[in-house]
Amino acid sequence: MKKAINTTNAPAAIGPYSQAILSNNTLYISGQIPINPLSGKLVESGIEEETKQCMENLKAILTEAKMTFEQVVKATIFIKDMSQFSRINDVYSQFFEGIIPPARETVEVSELPKNVNIEISMIAVK
Repeated sequence: MKKAINTTNAPAAIGPYSQAILSNNTLYISGQIPINPLSGKLVESGIEEETKQCMENLKAILTEAKMTFEQVVKATIFIKDMSQFSRINDVYSQFFEGIIPPARETVEVSELPKNVNIEISMIAVK
């Protein structure tokens, strides 16, 4: 069983993919970049705000699937500059306060869609 999860509270897919796929009790969320879903514009005011927008987009998709960050078991963060790692962590960790954070890897890459500085994907289980 495979069901697409889509919400207008997160940016629309910019390619041939779904915002998320729910398969049985597992939600696979596509990588989210710092696009404000209301304006459709990139957030480019610093890595903290960019990270926050990615996390808000992920939260909107989780909400649409009737899930929360508490159910996230895996996250992947792609960044263009590893020197921003601690600043990203400061924002990211706020979304997991009081709950067990998921397993995660953070990878520095040379380029991301729309030339953004960060992209985050997640897997959650009901």
